[in-house]
Amino acid sequence: MIGITSHASYLPAELLSHPSLWRGSELACVTAPSLPTGFPGLDAELPGGGWPTRKLTEILSAHEGIGELRIFGPTLAKLCARGRRLAWIAPPHRPYAPALAAAGIDLARIFIVRTRNDRETLWATEQALRANACGAVLAWHAAVKYPELRRLQFAAEGSHALAVLFRPSRAAGESSPAVLRIALETTAGGLAVHILKRRGAPLAQPVLLPASPLASRRHAVQYCAPGHGHSAMMDPTLAGLLQAPVSPQLSLQHT
Repeated sequence: MIGITSHASYLPAELLSHPSLWRGSELACVTAPSLPTGFPGLDAELPGGGWPTRKLTEILSAHEGIGELRIFGPTLAKLCARGRRLAWIAPPHRPYAPALAAAGIDLARIFIVRTRNDRETLWATEQALRANACGAVLAWHAAVKYPELRRLQFAAEGSHALAVLFRPSRAAGESSPAVLRIALETTAGGLAVHILKRRGAPLAQPVLLPASPLASRRHAVQYCAPGHGHSAMMDPTLAGLLQAPVSPQLSLQHT
């Protein structure tokens, strides 16, 4: 991708409309559909007016539970309303069901994959994207290298899903093929969204979002297989699409 900062008026219109090129003072054009975030101020700063699909998005935060799920709440709710599945790969805590339900997210559409290590997390994320059976694939990776990020980006390009990778804030200084990189920090009464990388002009000031109850907590619900010790537990339908072994009986348990 190339940003055009000078002599743009001398270039053919069809060249300027190419999604891999953009003026340095503007946001890039997009070819794949974008998903509105539900926050008009944030949509205005994202190419296409929302979360990119068929591309990798990174969310960087100093600690878990800072609001990394909240900013996707409206989008995930709309995907559920369309009957799309949501794959959550290796979340650090079990999602807090009451808050998710209150945000309009159908719990029956969420499939949680638990992994034992980063290698399994990478594999499950890549397979979920390649299966192209989910409206969104959210994955938590503590450590991932650039070649592995490239694999995920390639997998996302072959999918129609919203592909999101949650990483620690220290990864901000590392190179990444993700088209959108966002750092989060708490601010008085809300959340500050710093857009570190986007297809377009740099954004100096953060986008401020109001507080919301959507969050991830330790005490909540999970998909589990009583009496079985599989490292990856998911809906049988999704497991078949991923071609992964899974316990035949899953249940939704409230704790």
